[in-house]
Amino acid sequence: MASSSKGSGPQVIDISKLNLEQLTSLKNQLDQELQFFNESLQQLKIAQLKFNESGECIDKLTPESKGKELLVPLTSCMYVPGSIADAEKLLIDVGTGYYVERDVNGAKDYFKRKVKFVTEQMEKIQKIASEKSKLREVVMDMMEIKLDQQLAVIKQQQQQQQGVAKA
Repeated sequence: MASSSKGSGPQVIDISKLNLEQLTSLKNQLDQELQFFNESLQQLKIAQLKFNESGECIDKLTPESKGKELLVPLTSCMYVPGSIADAEKLLIDVGTGYYVERDVNGAKDYFKRKVKFVTEQMEKIQKIASEKSKLREVVMDMMEIKLDQQLAVIKQQQQQQQGVAKA
């Protein structure tokens, strides 16, 4: 390695100095990154909807709900009948097999915070994806310029060859 820079920030590359093959490689890399960001946004949107839905379900739960019958999911397509034993205490799945018991207000607060967090992450990813998309457009424009230059050189060479053949 030649020299290591102390800053670990993004690399700055003058794309006008890249050849067509390098630009194509850069464009493909940007395409992959954009696809990853779009997939991440879709997954976050699903999480956001689930947290919203959970928060809305808590609003439907009242002290009068105690004893009401409902279907309890065993799998995504199999349910068993059950009843609400305590409408004041809820078990919340906080991930990786862990559950936390909360009262109704604590559960509402938890889901509001999760929705806020996921929304903030989505905004960050959208901002990065927008920047990557703009960069992709710049690369595409530069590819078009480079291609036009190559075509002009080929056309000029053909004209010179035709001029030599006539002489």
